[in-house]
Amino acid sequence: MKNLGYYNGEYDLIESMKIPMNDRVCYFGDGVYDATYSRNHNIFALDEHIDRFFNSAGLLQIKIPYTKDELKALLKEMVKKVDSGEQFVYWQVTRGTGMRNHAFPGEDVKANIWIILKPLEIKDMSQKIKLITLEDTRFLHCNIKTLNLLPNVIAAQKTEEAGCQEGIFHRGDRVTECAHSNVSIIKDGIFKTAPADNLILPGIARAHIIKMCKKFDIPVNETPFTLKELMDADEVIVTSSGQFCMVACEIDGKPVGGRASEIVKKLQDALLDEFLEETK
Repeated sequence: MKNLGYYNGEYDLIESMKIPMNDRVCYFGDGVYDATYSRNHNIFALDEHIDRFFNSAGLLQIKIPYTKDELKALLKEMVKKVDSGEQFVYWQVTRGTGMRNHAFPGEDVKANIWIILKPLEIKDMSQKIKLITLEDTRFLHCNIKTLNLLPNVIAAQKTEEAGCQEGIFHRGDRVTECAHSNVSIIKDGIFKTAPADNLILPGIARAHIIKMCKKFDIPVNETPFTLKELMDADEVIVTSSGQFCMVACEIDGKPVGGRASEIVKKLQDALLDEFLEETK
């Protein structure tokens, strides 16, 4: 298949799949998701993504109808059905299907599992990106990878209209994260990234770059940083599952970074090597 959609045991081309109108995702975005990439039909960092997925569901009291091992086995089986070995691997769980009602359905209603697979390669980390800053108007549970993404959609549209590749959220003067990614800075040889509190999603790529910093004895500071620190940083780095370590060259039309390229290259090479090794 060129791509694949899956819903509760049934699968077909994504464009051929149909979903019940009463799936709670339609009315409430009542569910959580996770995503990563595969190469050679091998899924990257699957254990970590599955752990985060189950954590997000647990925080919303959604009971996933599979064990972790069962869901991993299902995803590994599904990626082999898509022709391309390089895929975007996405899955979500919604609370179930029932007549519209804000309160949770009864315990007899089972959660729904979705999987979407499509050919896609990871980003080329040699390309620098342009960013804009946006006031963070999302709710206070950003640590849950919820399907309620309307603020992120609006931010993505503003970013595109500005001719940029990503938007950086801030609450007042505190930088939180990006619309689709985590954002970190390098200053005076120190890697600084926002703490994994309720205002950011604890990114898997963020965890991997922190691990690489520690491997290379690059100091890591997980405390809040400000918009001024962002603009004055030696480098501004955006991380996500498909773009392990992208470097910014511009924020709000002003040039940034470019003063710690050796550190960046070391991290990029190490992260790419890790990906290639795990998915060979």
